[in-house]
Amino acid sequence: MRLLFAGTPEPAVASLEALIASRHEVVAVLTRADAPAGRGRRLTPSPVRVRAEESGVPVITDRPRGEEFLSTLRELGVDAAPVVAYGHILRPEVLAVPRLGWVNLHFSVLPAWRGAAPVQHAVIAGDEVTGATTFLLDEGMDTGPVLGTTTESIRPRDTSGDLLARLAVSGAELLVRTLDALEDGALTPRPQPADGVSVAPKLTPADAEIRWHVPATAIDRRIRGCTPAPGAWTTLPGEGPDAARLGLGPVTPVPDVTDLAPGRVRAEKKRVLAGTATHAVALGDVRPPGKRPMPAPDWARGAGRALIDAGLVLGGSEVRA
Repeated sequence: MRLLFAGTPEPAVASLEALIASRHEVVAVLTRADAPAGRGRRLTPSPVRVRAEESGVPVITDRPRGEEFLSTLRELGVDAAPVVAYGHILRPEVLAVPRLGWVNLHFSVLPAWRGAAPVQHAVIAGDEVTGATTFLLDEGMDTGPVLGTTTESIRPRDTSGDLLARLAVSGAELLVRTLDALEDGALTPRPQPADGVSVAPKLTPADAEIRWHVPATAIDRRIRGCTPAPGAWTTLPGEGPDAARLGLGPVTPVPDVTDLAPGRVRAEKKRVLAGTATHAVALGDVRPPGKRPMPAPDWARGAGRALIDAGLVLGGSEVRA
């Protein structure tokens, strides 16, 4: 089949590579326009664009609207348009062009976790199993009929980045199988069930703030779910805009330490503990204001030492002797 592949971020690259290597022909790639990135805010092409150009596949960065885009799409004469994290809403007149539709790869087992951040929400919720789904795009938010699914166990120490990396590979395989079956006429789209619907909106930095007056299990899951993006954090002492942020990498629950109040920090020889509503957690990497990430014990011996000696309580301005 002739395919138009639509995708933007790194997790979509595995699908593009799998389709290029498949029996199908990727005649063009649709991706978001170059965007500012890094400290210098330089315009940077999407990972999908970089990979497409390396493979000699023509790239389209126009927004998917208007008669000019529709004309371009029709001229391509594609049979189907696989989509992986493209980042733009497609209008009905665009959805109608490929004869076999737009085939979306979504990183959950629908109808669970419809939305922009299914992997992050699955980790935060403590799900034991997730997966990927291929389905036909319609005008709803991840509501179209299902073509195929695959499942993936969520490991106890998975971050959302770890899990997404595995799903990108298994999802790419699912996408190729789905397109093969569509071409062979061996698939019948099935409506999503009405039960089991959950939503996964994009996580904001505010969602990644750690509240220490909740159980250690919830803190552990939220930090892993927000790693690498948007990045978990807590506040060091200060009021309002003066409250500095401390970035947090994944922590390790320490069930036998229950004598620390929520947010209270204690530095030991080889670990730094923080209290929660249940038991302590050992901090992993932390990112002090204006610094690179470092192991928590290194921070405690350096910039954080005075704060900890003064009775540091994370997540607020309180410092008690």
